[in-house]
Amino acid sequence: MCSVKCHTATAGEPPEPIVDAAGLFDLDPTVAHLNHGSYGTVPREVAAAQQALRREQEADPDGFFLTAPARVAEARRAVAGLFGADPAGLALLTNVTEAAAVALDSIPFEPGDEILVTDHGYGVVNLAAERRAAECGATVRVAAVPLDAADPAEAVLAAVTDRTRAAVLDRITSPTAREIATPALLRALADRGVTTLVDAAHAPGMLPVDLAVEPADFWFGNLHKWAFAPRPTAVLAVSAAWRERVRPLTYSWEHGGGFPGNVEWRGTADYTGWLAAPAALALLERLGPERVREHNARLAEYGRRLLVEHAGLGELPTTAGVSMAAVRLPAGVAETEEQVRPLMAEVLAKLGTRVAVRPWPGGGVLRISAQVYNRPAEYRRLAEGLGALLTPPGWPRSA
Repeated sequence: MCSVKCHTATAGEPPEPIVDAAGLFDLDPTVAHLNHGSYGTVPREVAAAQQALRREQEADPDGFFLTAPARVAEARRAVAGLFGADPAGLALLTNVTEAAAVALDSIPFEPGDEILVTDHGYGVVNLAAERRAAECGATVRVAAVPLDAADPAEAVLAAVTDRTRAAVLDRITSPTAREIATPALLRALADRGVTTLVDAAHAPGMLPVDLAVEPADFWFGNLHKWAFAPRPTAVLAVSAAWRERVRPLTYSWEHGGGFPGNVEWRGTADYTGWLAAPAALALLERLGPERVREHNARLAEYGRRLLVEHAGLGELPTTAGVSMAAVRLPAGVAETEEQVRPLMAEVLAKLGTRVAVRPWPGGGVLRISAQVYNRPAEYRRLAEGLGALLTPPGWPRSA
């Protein structure tokens, strides 16, 4: 059911750098930033646009906040174009964590209902499902997707029961960089009467997105990762059938107007990141979205193959077109949360590289990202140094 080809291709030549792209950012040049997927980084010109908005706000706070709802709606319309979405069905929020909470809180679960998640899901989103379930007398059911599964959809559908009310699935998983919420899987769940919530934290800017063909009831993604927007900026798209039932987490003067204003407006919040999001999308358009996506996906694949071939790390299935890649660490390494941070700190201290590591039984998962500012030499340095770092008397370390 993969909507993009799953593969384990051999290493090829890295892509040619996008000229002058590295100069768009304020990143420390002494560090190889191979973890764009966690926090992103704001380009200089987008940060400047946000700073200009902040100066405007402080020059006339009354005027700024009186016009802010209309300006947020205007920014929302610009953002909606990135997804082929109806602006009336799209809201700007702070991040995917908030969007997941809004979506879960809008579904009227009853005692005995099940909320389906996977063991590849983002931890805090799964915790939000557990909290919502506890409030309603529902339960959370975890679909275990094997790390080597060729088609994650099989494990998801096998976990569906006649009590499954909703499923929270990743468009691209955070720890393993795999596609789960394909259009085909979403349709299969809808046919079973399951409400679908798609955690698309990594999709905006990384993947071509057309919400007209991704039939989710709730779809949420971050703009501050791959779409260059200031942190925190995210979107929540809601299908027409659910919009009138969306419940905001807090009340505001826009509450009576319904979605999307009722979840966007929260009084004296900082809206400057949202208002600067169109500047971020303009930069992405100037660089060429397809060009950026191809560059990043090829570079991530190049780095993945180096880690397998030169550092001896384990291969995991991949999803084509994704700007991140994951590999398996040796048994005993990063199997617990307590082992993860020390390993990431040592990779930074000894190899000058930022990476993401997630705990997993039998050997943790190391994830690299690729963005236009990255260069092939950074992945070679990581691959050449990581093998020695993981060899005794290095790792594994006791927790």
